[in-house]
Amino acid sequence: MRSVFSMAAVAGMALSSFVSAAPIESRDSPAFPLADGFPNPSHDQILAIQQRAGGTLPNAKPGPPVSQDGLISLRLIAFNELFEVAFFTELLTNLTNKVPGYDLGNGHQFILEAIEAVLAQEELHALNANGGLVGNHVDPILPCKYSFPVSNFKDAIALAATFTDVVLGTLQDVQFKFAASGDIGNVRGIGSVVGQEGEQEGFYRLLQTKVPSALPFLTTSVRDFAFTAIQGFVVPGSCPNIDTIKLNTFQPLNILSTLSAKSQTIEFTFDATKAGTDEYSTLKLVYINQQNNPILETITVIERDGNMVKASAYFPYSEFEMNGLTIAAIAKGNNFANADEVAADAIFGPGLIEIN
Repeated sequence: MRSVFSMAAVAGMALSSFVSAAPIESRDSPAFPLADGFPNPSHDQILAIQQRAGGTLPNAKPGPPVSQDGLISLRLIAFNELFEVAFFTELLTNLTNKVPGYDLGNGHQFILEAIEAVLAQEELHALNANGGLVGNHVDPILPCKYSFPVSNFKDAIALAATFTDVVLGTLQDVQFKFAASGDIGNVRGIGSVVGQEGEQEGFYRLLQTKVPSALPFLTTSVRDFAFTAIQGFVVPGSCPNIDTIKLNTFQPLNILSTLSAKSQTIEFTFDATKAGTDEYSTLKLVYINQQNNPILETITVIERDGNMVKASAYFPYSEFEMNGLTIAAIAKGNNFANADEVAADAIFGPGLIEIN
């Protein structure tokens, strides 16, 4: 019998030995519908997807109607899952064809089978979320066109680990909002997906030769940050009904620095015309990490080139043991009790920082 641990170790060694190819332009993702009929598979196609996923769509009796806020969460979940299906479809295609940068040598078949299962599981997540929308007599979220700026397995797995971390933080927010709006029938199902995504994240971290579990308490997020982050991989104008997702989209915050596990100054850029003020002293760079209070740091302007401002701020890694995912945002204010308050006053973000 094949050892999972030995195969994963082989894949990890292969991953660590890769040298990234020269940067390339983003490519459009595979077009929908997929070969298996997704996002509108037939009954027989669903059975085949379930077989690849190792499990089934939930078949419990539907609960009571979902609140209007709950529908926002279901739409965001569907929007995210469609994005993930596109990403893993492209990754699986590259692995299957062993395109340059995706030939893993001895560990290849194990990784290929793992990603095939993940793709099928994400398809079921999307079908479940859109099924919840249809069951509440509203339109399902339709897929967009996507573009993923990765050219090798190493970068693809690093990206998968980052967006899975964001999902894990966002589903905390979704569970909280479902409970707060009385949609308690959805909390258990979301909890099962949190566990499944956590299993994925541990796998991606192992492939990067990291400890599988990053933190004792994972970083929280909010729906608006996830909605904005996903749009960074969407071809503008390609989403048929994104306007039905009533969430905020922030302006881009570009983290320039490559961070290591130490306290340091980081540099970033943002568009001055979107700041709403020339008094940058009224703005703070805010960090959200683990389940801790948001951390506020002063912004120092380095230079302005046209509309683009280059600035810096302190990153207090050592003071707060800021491992795992940190979400950065520029917000107006001097005191934020939690991630929701940060999002309410955020202008730029999210900047996604991963350290371990």
